[in-house]
Amino acid sequence: MANNRRRLVGRVISDKMDKTVTVVIENRKPHPIYKKIVVSSKKVHAHDENNDVEVGSVVRIVESKPLSKTKRWVVEAVLAKPGEALVTVLADEALLQPDLGDAGDANDAGDADNADDAGGDNDETEE
Repeated sequence: MANNRRRLVGRVISDKMDKTVTVVIENRKPHPIYKKIVVSSKKVHAHDENNDVEVGSVVRIVESKPLSKTKRWVVEAVLAKPGEALVTVLADEALLQPDLGDAGDANDAGDADNADDAGGDNDETEE
């Protein structure tokens, strides 16, 4: 049976408390009139039972019953460690590179055709 709890993704900005992390949730949406992307953020405290989460980690939090005066969220999963976020982006870019390489091969083939044409032009000028 699936539960209907809200789940949000955010970045840990503080882990100084015992079994608690502060997570910032960023919401990006375009302004209705001016169409500029407006970034609003909210800080929430989330329960981290084993103190495993580091500052800079990207985590998924799930709402829960009130655990303290300010704590209503629990860390469900760590999506990326602080150093891994950059590596993930580079890995995604690496996946795109072969597609660009295929397009580059097509251009190289076109250049080879042009080189043959240029060679044919040189033959004609020699005659």
